[in-house]
Amino acid sequence: MKCRSLWAIASVLVIALTNCAAPKTEAPPTPSETGATSPAPIPKGALIYGSGGQPVNLEPGNITDGNSIIVQDQIYNRLMEFKPGTTELMPALATNWVVSKDGKIWTFKLRQGVKFHDGTPFDAAAVKFNVERWWDPKHPDGYRDAGRTYEIWEQIFGGFKGDPNSLLQEVVVVDKATIRFVLKQPFAAFPDAIASGFFGIASPTAIKKAGLNYGGPGSLAIGTGPFIFKEWRTGDRILLEKIPSYWQAGLPKTNQLVIRFVTDPAARLAQLRAGQIDFTVELTPDQRKEIESDPNLQVVTRPSYNVGYLALNPSYKPLSDVRVRQAIAHAINRPAIVQAFWGGLGQHDPHFIPPPLSWARAKNLKIYPYDPQKARQLLAQAGYGKGFDLELWYMPVSRPYFPTPKPIAEAFAADLSAVGIRVSLKTKDWAAYLADRRKPPGYQSFMLGWTGDFGDPDSFLYPHFGPGGTSDLGNWKNEQVFRLLNQGRAAGDRATRAKFYTQVDQILHREVLRLPIVHSQPLLAKRKTVEGWIPSPLGSEPFEVIRKK
Repeated sequence: MKCRSLWAIASVLVIALTNCAAPKTEAPPTPSETGATSPAPIPKGALIYGSGGQPVNLEPGNITDGNSIIVQDQIYNRLMEFKPGTTELMPALATNWVVSKDGKIWTFKLRQGVKFHDGTPFDAAAVKFNVERWWDPKHPDGYRDAGRTYEIWEQIFGGFKGDPNSLLQEVVVVDKATIRFVLKQPFAAFPDAIASGFFGIASPTAIKKAGLNYGGPGSLAIGTGPFIFKEWRTGDRILLEKIPSYWQAGLPKTNQLVIRFVTDPAARLAQLRAGQIDFTVELTPDQRKEIESDPNLQVVTRPSYNVGYLALNPSYKPLSDVRVRQAIAHAINRPAIVQAFWGGLGQHDPHFIPPPLSWARAKNLKIYPYDPQKARQLLAQAGYGKGFDLELWYMPVSRPYFPTPKPIAEAFAADLSAVGIRVSLKTKDWAAYLADRRKPPGYQSFMLGWTGDFGDPDSFLYPHFGPGGTSDLGNWKNEQVFRLLNQGRAAGDRATRAKFYTQVDQILHREVLRLPIVHSQPLLAKRKTVEGWIPSPLGSEPFEVIRKK
């Protein structure tokens, strides 16, 4: 669509009213495994979570999105997990871990006596099966020939087995209760990285039984976590039930957990007020007053540990010129947009990594000021004085960093239109949106974001700018960035690591590939009958400690 050349901050009032309108009708669910054609009654007393969308799949290691991670976190455990509300590691399926003097060999002792939901034993062989399935392109149960990509493994750990950039070199079963990882070079944050929400440990038996269908609607999803997967009604909900014999005594604190898919923030809040859901996430900042005015509800905020960005794909010819990308940075009034759409719950700065990691950010960087005249000058210097056409893709679901993607995209488009860039806004189904951005030539420009999955700058930088991390940017490559990121991983002390990461920060600021828009403090809400919810700053969040009075 072609947008108006000017937009006013006052238009936020209109957007706010739109967001508070009656909930939009959800698409009717498709038949589930049971063959039902209409939603079954939700079990009485169930804890009901309002998700911003449905997961892509329930297969660990083969997703990157938060909607999938949240569901998976209830079904699977990881080797280590994070203390509630923090980025601090704590034991889970691994009880302790040690590293060799050279920093290249990590050995994990595993919890004994744990079983998967299908009754099969959890042991080192199961860990090896899962890790090699993600890492080894030739693994017989990886199904890469059928579309499995495990892209997050490459983004975090540099490459797959046989790739010269692969950090992992070998996975060794020492005995049933001991697993060892041999790395190419030291990586101080390896336990944090393998503990991130992508890497739940699934039952090898279940994966072999379900084959290519594993993790999809109507199939299996078997872990060692607090809840067992019972049903996925596409477009409507997922039903999970308590595991009575869970290895953590006294957990979970609810018998059934229902995850409802409600893509519209206004609909989520309306359902929360009506008691149809018990707690929810990714509400819009303008809804805060409505929550506070309801005596049955309570405002909850998540610690800010994210970035929302506009990606500019240099494989699209106009954007291959850094002057054009810098022109876009000058053309979009990012501070005003953040103030308009996030209010006091958003912050704009020139850094891709968020404020809690300020030790790794360059101190001398300044934001590209909003300067349409400068933008036009840069476009003219690059040979685009008459502008050019640009497709801008926005997400079909609200996310912590972009609670209202379409209106925000319209604001971007209006500012770009004012300097001659003719924007067409596009979107598609969430799973396809994520997958298709990596299919050559990729989207010309698109909105996306990231919530850190462990407490280290590597969690933000390596997946987006390291080897394998730029397939959605035409495989943009900068050997200096690669080298600095690897040096940052290998260094043992924070001061040394900071020297490497601040250099990366400066390069990324100059290149304008993923233009930082906001670091948000996501707005959440719950009914006052819900107890024990401690929102995590990370992308993963277990619900087993939550109960409903």
